[in-house]
Amino acid sequence: MKIKENLSSKRVFSIDALRGITIFVMIFVNELASIKNVPQWMRHMPADADAMTFVDVVFPAFLFIVGMSIPFAFNARLIKGDSPKTIWIHTLKRALALIIIGVFMVNAEYGYDASKMLITPVIWALLAYAMPIPIWNKYTKDFPIWLKYTLQYGGMLVLAILYFLYIQDNGERGMTPKWWGILGLIGWAYLFTVVYYWLVCGRLWAMTAFLVLCVVCNSINLTEDTALHQLSWFSFIAGHLTHATLVTSGVIISLLFFDRKTEVKINWPVIGLTLLFLITGYLLRPYFGISKIKGTPSWTMFSAAICTVLFYLLYWIMEIKKQTKWSEFFMPAAANPLLIYILPGVIYYFCKALNFHIIPGYFRVGVPGIIWSLLFSTIMLFVMKICNRYKIQLHL
Repeated sequence: MKIKENLSSKRVFSIDALRGITIFVMIFVNELASIKNVPQWMRHMPADADAMTFVDVVFPAFLFIVGMSIPFAFNARLIKGDSPKTIWIHTLKRALALIIIGVFMVNAEYGYDASKMLITPVIWALLAYAMPIPIWNKYTKDFPIWLKYTLQYGGMLVLAILYFLYIQDNGERGMTPKWWGILGLIGWAYLFTVVYYWLVCGRLWAMTAFLVLCVVCNSINLTEDTALHQLSWFSFIAGHLTHATLVTSGVIISLLFFDRKTEVKINWPVIGLTLLFLITGYLLRPYFGISKIKGTPSWTMFSAAICTVLFYLLYWIMEIKKQTKWSEFFMPAAANPLLIYILPGVIYYFCKALNFHIIPGYFRVGVPGIIWSLLFSTIMLFVMKICNRYKIQLHL
């Protein structure tokens, strides 16, 4: 793969802003999920509803941003002089880390036999959520090497022990990927997309072809009377290509915006692609419906269109009009996305282990609960600001 000379090497504020806003909303909706008497438009739609809410766009937005960052990440490593072997190893380690964390999080939620485990499920879950912090923390250069390795390998050892301490509800020892978890799904989608991106050298036409392939495989996988649907290996690949659709959409939008010689105010190819997303989603809706839970192609296409429009708006405000100061509120989350995703779980299981309630039950219902969820999201941004200041940042 060659260095993309036209791809900007500077920090793109609009991508950071979209990442920060997405994470803020993600923390909000995750906390809101535990609140009772909340309107349906503030929750995920049921699998068979043929509809979507803004909550159903949060996960796609995260995937979309992962895709937008891929061309920049590869270009930066090529400029740095990293060998293909180094880049491949980094890619595999990053994807594997996300998959591992995702599986531990899923197993912390359900599927265990508490009566047969040597430690309580709450303590198990607390350790499972907390150990990625010392393992994948981005330690400063002046941090003692011996302490760094002690924390990293100590954390890995704890995760290994947790694996063998886990007793499934069927009596078997060890965890299983009941599903991959949000981080695991991101890891698989990232892996499929990055491998293909590398093989085709990030060519726009090839990435567009891959996007079409992802939609086709997704559609076939949801058509039960096809021969391919019966093949387990195809269902596995097609299931992850569903989410790779959104990662690939982000890659393509990044290339259309930034892999060019001159900056334009009106990006007609992006506008055309957005319309194509909407048309594709509209045409496929009668066959598969709109469902985040089922992962239908209409959901991915409409989500890709929404994410593109949101990014275009941020690009116009921040890159064209140079209005960036307002986004500082969201930037702590943008700089430390993995930690802010994990930390609420650490807090939850820590409080549960101590049987401590952060807020009274009054704030777990209706409007007070919605207000609390917004407040909690804001608090988490300030916590991230403190973590960033003291160099507590997760880096895969």
